[in-house]
Amino acid sequence: MSSSKVLLGFVAGAAVGALAGILFAPDKGENIRKKISDKTGDWSDSAKETFNGIVDGVKSVYSGAKDEAEEYGDKAKAKVTTARNEVKNALS
Repeated sequence: MSSSKVLLGFVAGAAVGALAGILFAPDKGENIRKKISDKTGDWSDSAKETFNGIVDGVKSVYSGAKDEAEEYGDKAKAKVTTARNEVKNALS
């Protein structure tokens, strides 16, 4: 099972458990709705932070791969230019 599925299962289980705990707690309906609203906001903020962290990580990996590809491309161009010059010199 992939780690993303395990993480999703854990988050879903925590959410269901927290919601069940709030709903079955002996409290007024108004207080329960307020608690649910607060928790939902917290979870939403947490999900946004996690998503932004993943996006930043992907951007970082992409940037690093792009830089490496450009570096390899520059090295290849330099080798081709050197080989071309050597061939020209040898034929002259």
